[in-house]
This record gives sequence, C-alpha cells and structure tokens, in this order.
Amino acid sequence: MTAYTVVVPTTGRDSLRALLSALGHGIGPGPAEVIVVDDRPEPGDLPLPDTNLKVRVLRSGGRGPAAARNVGWRAADTEWIAFLDDDVRPTADWPSRLVTDLESLAADVAASQGRIVVPGPTSGRRPTDLERDTAGLATAEWITADMAYRRAVLAASGGFDERFPRAFREDADLALRVRQAGWRLEHGTRRTLHPARHGGFFASVRAQRGNADNALMRRKFGPQWRELSAAGPGRLGRHALTTLSGGAALAFAAARRDTPAAVAGIAWLGLTAEFALRRILPGPKTADELAKMAVTSVLIPPVALGHRLAGEVRVRRPRPVAKAILFDRDDTLIHDEPYNNDPDKVRPVPGAEDVLRRLRAAGVPVGVVSNQSGVARGLITPDELAAVNARVEELLGPFGTWQVCVHADGDGCCCRKPKPGLVTRAALALGVRPEDCVVIGDIGADIEAARAAGARGVLVPTPRTRAAEIEAARRDAHVAGDLADAVGLAMGDRKW
Repeated sequence: MTAYTVVVPTTGRDSLRALLSALGHGIGPGPAEVIVVDDRPEPGDLPLPDTNLKVRVLRSGGRGPAAARNVGWRAADTEWIAFLDDDVRPTADWPSRLVTDLESLAADVAASQGRIVVPGPTSGRRPTDLERDTAGLATAEWITADMAYRRAVLAASGGFDERFPRAFREDADLALRVRQAGWRLEHGTRRTLHPARHGGFFASVRAQRGNADNALMRRKFGPQWRELSAAGPGRLGRHALTTLSGGAALAFAAARRDTPAAVAGIAWLGLTAEFALRRILPGPKTADELAKMAVTSVLIPPVALGHRLAGEVRVRRPRPVAKAILFDRDDTLIHDEPYNNDPDKVRPVPGAEDVLRRLRAAGVPVGVVSNQSGVARGLITPDELAAVNARVEELLGPFGTWQVCVHADGDGCCCRKPKPGLVTRAALALGVRPEDCVVIGDIGADIEAARAAGARGVLVPTPRTRAAEIEAARRDAHVAGDLADAVGLAMGDRKW
C-alpha cells in the first residue's frame, strides 16, 4: 500500500478542526501521520479535534505558507506528501481515492492534483465578487489546496520558494520548476470541498499584494510565465492605463489645462466604469455589493500597479555574491575525455587551479556537480570513477562536496542534470541554500539544473556547446568567456 503524509499549514483557523475530523472519519487507508505546521508568529492553541489520526504539530514562525509546507514535508518520511489547506474539507472517500490516484501514476509523474469543488450560494442568489474568485480554484492548475508530491521530487527541487510570502503563486512556481526538470503532473479523481471566501469591504484591494509575486514569477520564468502556469491574461495593462489616465487628469487640472484634463478624466472614468461593470453584472447587485464594487474598482488599479512596481524593484535588486560555487566537471574544470576511466588522462582547463585556490583562500565553499552516465552504461566502474575524481582533487585541490549522478537518461532519477537534485544536495552538504549558490558549467543542462534548484547559473561555452544553449543563457543567466570570468560574475564582478 502506498504510504503518505498529510501536511497542513495553518494560521489557527477554526476550519482546521473540521478538516482533521473529516480525515479521521475517511474511508480507506489513512495517512501515516498528519503534520500540522503552525505558521503564526506567536503560536498558541490550535483547534485540534479528538481523532484517531497521528497528528504532529510543528512551528514555522510566521514565514508564510511556502515556508510552512517546507517545514512539514522535510519532517515527513513517507514516499508521498499530500498538501491540504486548513480551510478545505476532503470528501469521505478522499483517503481511498488518494491512494488509488497515487498507485496509478507512472514513474515519471511527480504529483497528483485533487479536484477542487467550490459550493455556490445556497440561497440561489448570484455569487459575490469574492465568491466568484474562490470558484476559480475549481479550474486552477496545480494548487496546493489539494496536491500530492513525491517526497524525492520535493527534495530534488528544493521544495517551495520561500520568497513567495503569501498563499499565491508559490504552488505554480513549484509546479513549473518540477515540469522544467522533466517530470509530469497529473489530475486525480479525489475531490476536496473548498468553501467560498468571505472578507471585509476592502478584501479585493488587499488581494492586490499578489501582483508583487507576479513580478517574481516573471523574473524566474520570463514573459511567458502566465501561459506556462495557465494563469490567464491578467488586467495589469488596463490597470496601468487607468492609473496613468487618472494621474494625468489630476496633473492637467492642477496646471489649469482644462481640455487635456477633461480628456484624461473621461478616459479614466470610462476605464473605471468598464472594470466596475465587469465585476457588478455577474453579481447579486445588492446595495452592499454595488457600493463595494464601485469603491474598490477605483482603488484596485493604482494599488495593483503599485504592488507590481514594488515587486519589480525588489526582484531586480542585485543579488549578493555567491555563498558557494558548484562546478560541472568535464569541460569546465578538466578537459573532457568521453567516459574517462583513466586518471592519467585528467587535464585541468587553463585557470582552474588559480580560481579555485583564490576561492578557497576567500573562504568560499566549492563543490562539483557532475553527470557520469558511463557507470550506468557499463563503460566506467564505480572504482574507476572514484579514481578519476581523486586525481581531479590531487591536481586542483579538495572540494567541499562531490555530487555525482551515475544514472542514464531513462533511469528516471531525480539527480541527473537538468534536474535539480545534484544542486540541491550539494547546497545541503555545504550548509547553504540553493538560491545562494552559483552553478558554473559548459552546457544548457548545467544552467537548467541551476534554475530548477533556484540557484544562479553561468555558462562557459566550449566548442561542443550548442548555439541555442548560449542564446538561452544570455537571456536567462550569464555567459562568461572563461572560468575566471565566470567566477568573477558569481562573486559580484570581482577580478579573479
């Protein structure tokens, strides 16, 4: 039987009790344990019911749901981790269907998404703006309201990016990184009920903080991030036009230029009215809802634009110098000898010994991340590989970690570059976060592995580097002329 752990990040909402009660009365194999991660800055009592489930409570210190989920899955020891939000209600047959979903997956499938059901208004009235927003979860892709991941994939990818501080985009980010690493994601048959959201008068305005997270998504995945994550087109362009029109109307009015002020004001009014009507017409049209839509439709465009600009500034701040540098081996540190099993053939590339000596003198940890499929192919024995690597250290000095993938392309491992496993394992061995590492290599797989792990990448092309790989690295990473230039980029343009 497939073993799984349920991880639930919470801020102590009363809905947690109903969730755990539903799990405890579910039909089918229950979880090995439920890990509840209290993400309140000052933890207190949690609404835990009497249940036959094994429930463990951990703390994440108010760092957001991404950090809370990381705390949870890292504490688990089962093959599968099922994430649930603390305000959902799994159906009675959820445990049975989850196990069926997981046992039906192929080896290259990393995760299974449950089907989210959002109940509509019970009175027969039209849904409010916030209720329609919640209803969108029923068709959203890869949301962690109900998402089960292989623990090995979470470990290889580094888990959730904790730079996402809200329950917004952090799940899409993980899914995209996992898919870029070559895994597939599938939908399951289990169902989970998600109640409609309710909030105060300005809830929709506060929700615009997510635009800052959109800036991080664009930074990580490029302008096509919305298409990749099925996020829809968004309204930021219209919000920017609305805000500029309103600002221009005020500026022209202050300068006593009546005609331009009137033109800009009419443009602002038309754009604002269009936005408000799009939100009003599908709704219940009660007095409270009409007032809410009118006021918040005026506020949302400038607030959304402000959060997006703040997010763009934040993600474009210069990143600190690398806390660790990870090198590919062949054609980066030493000249490539295909499937080399002879230590006498190890020849360092020009400059390798010097830059490594300087990095060690500066106290910068260094490691090696290398694909060596010759072992799986029977062309190199493990002892021969160890002898070659020992010769590399004899010539270039010691490395803080060696992370080597000995699998072939079709083995379905989590470590072979461009998957992130080697990078995340090296970062762990060196005691740093993956995002604080720089990976230096000679082919696109090195750069893709860095990106998938959340690290930075620097490409040092050789004659075997494809033109498309160089072009991609120019867009999304860095390209250096030689090893010294690459280390200089990693260390903040210092001269090496």
